[in-house]
Amino acid sequence: MKIHPTAIIEDGATLGADVEVGPYAFIGKDVKIGDGTIVKQGAIVDGHTTIGVKCQIFPYAMIGMKTQDLKYTEGSTSYVEIGDRTVIRECATVHLGTADGEKTIIGSDCLFMCYCHAAHGVIMGNHCICSNSVQLAGDVHLQDYVIIGGLAGSHQFCTVGTHAMVGGLAKIRQDIPPYMLCDMQDGAMKVIGPNVVGLTRRGFKREVIQALKEAHRFIYRDNLNRSQALDRVENDVEQFDEIKRLVAFYRNSQRGVA
Repeated sequence: MKIHPTAIIEDGATLGADVEVGPYAFIGKDVKIGDGTIVKQGAIVDGHTTIGVKCQIFPYAMIGMKTQDLKYTEGSTSYVEIGDRTVIRECATVHLGTADGEKTIIGSDCLFMCYCHAAHGVIMGNHCICSNSVQLAGDVHLQDYVIIGGLAGSHQFCTVGTHAMVGGLAKIRQDIPPYMLCDMQDGAMKVIGPNVVGLTRRGFKREVIQALKEAHRFIYRDNLNRSQALDRVENDVEQFDEIKRLVAFYRNSQRGVA
């Protein structure tokens, strides 16, 4: 381990092999940090927080602080869990859950850029990217491989589906469908079409992307109501796993889909 003499590490904290802690950083007594993780100068990691291996916590990030939710009861025990190889950039904040036992989770191989915020109960999957100043309200769920552009904000309880991309300055008020590219147009969130560039980069087959284009046409461009559109997708589009997952996302949404 490489611990700067000005760092404060409370008794009870568990640090793995080859952990580095920079000047004036603080590690609380209930924190567990995996092998090879680097906590840079001035960062604070507190609360019941677990961080995986080979993560990077940049200067002045704050992880495991008390939730801002006014429903929090003093004395409750809640958690933050961060996976492996995730990067938390400068001044980002990740708060504890509200209710006893609630977890705020950021998965593995994620990039949480400067000034981003994950409120109580946020669950972020693996391989997600939140660009600068993304603000995630309580109980927001980002599925795997989601990318959200800078300065976007999400209403509480929204879900962003796997492989979706949301443009910067977006206001997420409803669920965002998987595999799709979404952005603000004329003051409202629009589902523009499949996230073709992202899906191609991740190795999706051409026929799957074409099927997603057909599904988008039925749902958003053929003047069908949602139920009619989903029926057409199920009957007239080749039923790849991605199409089945897309339809299930719409049918199971609790907030409605953009």
